[in-house]
Amino acid sequence: MPTQRDPFEINGQIVPAGGRQTVELPVSRFSDHTPVTLSAQVIHGRRDGQTVFVSAGIHGDELIGVEIVRRLLRATQLRALRGTLIVVPIVNSFGFINRSRYLPDRRDLNRSFPGSREGSLAARLAYLFLTEIVARCSVGIDLHSAAIHRTNLPQVRVSPGSALSLSLAKAFGAPVIMPSAIRDGSLRGAARAAGAEVILYEAGEGLRYDEIGVRAGVSGILRVLRELEMLPAKGIAKPTARPLICDTSRWVRAPVGGMLRMFRREGEVVAEGDLLASVADPFGDYRTEIPAPSSGIIVGRAVLPVVNEGDAIFHLAQVVSAQRAEATVEELTEQLGADPLFDEDEII
Repeated sequence: MPTQRDPFEINGQIVPAGGRQTVELPVSRFSDHTPVTLSAQVIHGRRDGQTVFVSAGIHGDELIGVEIVRRLLRATQLRALRGTLIVVPIVNSFGFINRSRYLPDRRDLNRSFPGSREGSLAARLAYLFLTEIVARCSVGIDLHSAAIHRTNLPQVRVSPGSALSLSLAKAFGAPVIMPSAIRDGSLRGAARAAGAEVILYEAGEGLRYDEIGVRAGVSGILRVLRELEMLPAKGIAKPTARPLICDTSRWVRAPVGGMLRMFRREGEVVAEGDLLASVADPFGDYRTEIPAPSSGIIVGRAVLPVVNEGDAIFHLAQVVSAQRAEATVEELTEQLGADPLFDEDEII
């Protein structure tokens, strides 16, 4: 039966209703004349609905989002999509190829928005992504990991005071929701100015995959699409526990430099005074213990066992109830562990 919905046009390419197509947006050329493009897959449903983007790889060393996107695009639920989904697996191809967070000009793409047509390389890429992808959408999901040598518990960052982003974060179902101020030059700020609300998913560490983080990401995106009525509820399970909303957090830093031994990991709930880690010198002449300065849940931590004085070691978020926090993390982790993989590949 022919559809009445208009096709989706992007960069002169036409995606018919019910169609799925990868489009290439020209960005630049490498110094050896190899062309660089911003690749996006457009899934244009047969029925009307919202237009949403999912992006990964704004920081080139954050690989977990690329794997989340790969699995998402293989999810059979997308066959019933209403509206339009635009998926960009790698925004910062320059950083991705070089396994670097940054662009060749050492700029952070997530501090370069809204960008400009004739600015720096980072500004030009930010402008292209914003105008060709983000500005077409009402909602976005941006996928990240911790920086290199750190790891994050699956969590969603939302703009303070945004009822929409909070409701989408709750639907996503990651263990922790953290209101996070919008920084100058960030995608979230530029997207809001363009009329799109963006939630940011964080999980795992730079240059690594994390299976629970990947599963939480794929499940969460499908839940958000269901919340937006872009997917039917059938086959998409709601989170079995309410995520924790952590309004404040702090970094626990190394009091001295040396060899780090950790006794706690991400997702653990600690009380004030609990031993988190210790730092010792290579000769074993001294050992400095690091207690928890307050109670809370560990939402991020360092993974490198060598630290300098002042290095961030644990990211500790405040919780109202330690008992509920422990139960929430345990229940949501069990739910993710019980989920089937979204394709035939095992990555761990």
